[in-house]
Amino acid sequence: MARQIVHGFTNSIQVGSLRGRFTCMALDEERASATLPVAADALRDCAALQPMDVPTLQALAAAAAHFSLPAGRVLFDAGSRPDGLYLVVGGRLGVQREPGTEWLSSIGRGELIGESGWLLGEPRSARIVALRDSELLWIEAEALHRIAGAAPTLALALARLCAHRLRRQHRQERRVAHAAIFTIVPNSVEVDIGSLATALASELGRFGRAELVWDARATSQPSAWFHAIEEANDYVVYVAHSHPSAWTRQCCRQADTLLLTAEAGAAVRPWPHVEHTGSDAAMARTELVLLHPETLRAGALQPWMGATRFDQHHHIVDADDIGRLARLISHRGVGLVLSGGGARGFAHLGAIRALREARVPLDAVGGASIGAIIAAGVASGWSDEEMRERYRRCFVDTNPVNDYTFPFVALARGRKVSRLLQGEFGEQRIEDLRTPFFCISANLSSGRATEHGAGMLWNALRASVAIPGVLPPVFSGEEVLVDGAAINNLPVDVMRRHQPGQVIGVDVGADRSFTADASQDEGPPFWKYFARLAGGKKRINIFQVLMRAGMINSATAAAEQRKLADLLLKPTLANIDLLNWKAFDRAVEAGYEHACRALETASLPRLPSVPQAPARANSLQRELERRLQNPHPRPAAQALKRPAS
Repeated sequence: MARQIVHGFTNSIQVGSLRGRFTCMALDEERASATLPVAADALRDCAALQPMDVPTLQALAAAAAHFSLPAGRVLFDAGSRPDGLYLVVGGRLGVQREPGTEWLSSIGRGELIGESGWLLGEPRSARIVALRDSELLWIEAEALHRIAGAAPTLALALARLCAHRLRRQHRQERRVAHAAIFTIVPNSVEVDIGSLATALASELGRFGRAELVWDARATSQPSAWFHAIEEANDYVVYVAHSHPSAWTRQCCRQADTLLLTAEAGAAVRPWPHVEHTGSDAAMARTELVLLHPETLRAGALQPWMGATRFDQHHHIVDADDIGRLARLISHRGVGLVLSGGGARGFAHLGAIRALREARVPLDAVGGASIGAIIAAGVASGWSDEEMRERYRRCFVDTNPVNDYTFPFVALARGRKVSRLLQGEFGEQRIEDLRTPFFCISANLSSGRATEHGAGMLWNALRASVAIPGVLPPVFSGEEVLVDGAAINNLPVDVMRRHQPGQVIGVDVGADRSFTADASQDEGPPFWKYFARLAGGKKRINIFQVLMRAGMINSATAAAEQRKLADLLLKPTLANIDLLNWKAFDRAVEAGYEHACRALETASLPRLPSVPQAPARANSLQRELERRLQNPHPRPAAQALKRPAS
């Protein structure tokens, strides 16, 4: 069977019994051929066809047509008629039910597609899209029937493949691609892309084999060269141009993640040359990287929020931020989630101290209620000593909820809490924090949790600690927001959505927060209440009742959230009351001792105690050094040096 390969974006091919047309393309400057050795080698390397004898493989190779499919193009849609079998020679394809739905799995080099449709003779059950510039072999249905008739083991091998895939789907297993591909796209020629690219590749090299690919090295290479690079490495970093070009389009088509990079103080402009590369069709994740010279530029993100679409953002000031970026984009980061629990929340300070001493990276933080306030200190870059000093000043040296008022809405005015939060966190905005942060509040209007990932930090914290009946709610438009602990006291699930690495949960919530030694349906007379206090009777007060009532609805949810954490820290705090602010030091020590014991056996990423040697140098190192020797070095190049410890 003969098949003619046609190159270019606008050319189509149509062959014999193939019902319908599709577009195929080879990489720039490449001339593909459908030679028999290419097909024979690809079929021989296919694991699903290993049981095949040599004559059967030779027959399949003779019937195969070799073609290229650019990233973003559809191989076939769900519901289309089966036209044969496909084998991925290079690149990667994605599987989804319908356009715009989540990706079910990916198909890489050496894997087959379309076997179930051919075996059953039924319409395709899924949509297949090229996630990379890919090369495939196609064996049409008629040729398959002829070869399978002479070699029954072919149909058996394809049936076995269908069974394996069905079992993986039933178990909800997802196959992970061999290499993660990142493309850095500078916004202008002023961006110090050389320092970022080399530092990022070096950090990724701590986790596996990492390769940096620049235009001078790769523009004349065939697609097989790119496939070989991706097969040989765990991480590949492509560096695109700051202007529209064939190289930029190719880099963007290759990417799992686009890193749109700009100087924090530069004029805002979009990346129009990225938006039309096919990356949207391939659903590549887009993240914004802002480079700050020497110090963080407050408010730098806001102008960019309306200029371009991105899934997440990163502030880069020094090498520590590069390390965090590498861990987050490679799914090797560590997220820390802190629960609510009133004065028991001071145990978080001890747990954080233990984690830092063990050199566990805290790449993203979040929490509810008091946990949100302490997580905000981590995100603000405060040291252990600074956090102890600040929180002792706010909660121990003064009672934050003793500005009592007539209880129209709450027992306290809430002004004191607002003033304390503003005093400690100032005018910081959540989106300006170098460490990603979120907190949650309970939305009484909708009955759901509200996630705070942008806006004034102190105001979001005020909403997250608005204990119903104790502190007035925070009003956001028509929404009424109260303490996040009322609906989700340990929001591990929220962290999971943002940080797909490991998650540590610190739960200081009270399973049984207080008891009383009196049993009665009504409160005692006013004078008897004080008489019982004088006699040492154990009494509860309205603040305790309201705080506990505000958290009790989330008790069942907290049990589920604990299961989602990779490491759960739950210090013993039974003797510390929710409002016992004076137990500050005891709570801190309890959290520290419990975390130290747990970390002795915990399997978590650790930061190097001393700077490691750079990752293995690749063949591009000399080219980068040449490019970086320019008469006008950018300030950010010095900013990326690791600060002295």
